[in-house]
Amino acid sequence: MRLLLSVLVATVSAITSACTTTSDDSGLETDPLVRPERFTIAPDDYHVPYAGTAEDGRKFFLSDELFGEDPTTGDIVGFVGLYLWNADGTFAEVRVDTVGRAEGLPPGQASSAGADDLVERRLGELGDYEIEPIVVEPFTTTVDGVIFGWKVDSYDDGTYWIGILPGDFIAYYAPWDGLEYDT
Repeated sequence: MRLLLSVLVATVSAITSACTTTSDDSGLETDPLVRPERFTIAPDDYHVPYAGTAEDGRKFFLSDELFGEDPTTGDIVGFVGLYLWNADGTFAEVRVDTVGRAEGLPPGQASSAGADDLVERRLGELGDYEIEPIVVEPFTTTVDGVIFGWKVDSYDDGTYWIGILPGDFIAYYAPWDGLEYDT
């Protein structure tokens, strides 16, 4: 009976440890082979100048570097996108404006749309905001036939990454801390 009980305890212990995931102190998944439920967007002076918390507690990311194909014309167009999450990091909404792109810019290259007034207006909609790292869930949503968001995808080896849409010019990867990304 003791042997059976020992085997049962060992089996339950093995199953439990196999089902746990690795995470760091922030609670973010650190195993690159486990699909992330949350990731950090950390502001920087390159592709992520506007990420933080709005006056009402919502989390935000604002970019004027989004670009993609206009579904009606097939032309590559630019967008200013304000991505909003609830205070708990769950997706809330996207606000999008179509803008021009710089002349001669290669189709797959991100660049500021030069829509400074529009960016300032969108920032004004946030009230008093704080630029700071945010922990949020990935999401995608379609606006006028274009997919916007932060899409979870994986490489052939099973390693996950999260890329911005449209444009796919930022790709985060484990440990999902927002400190490094590929462009």
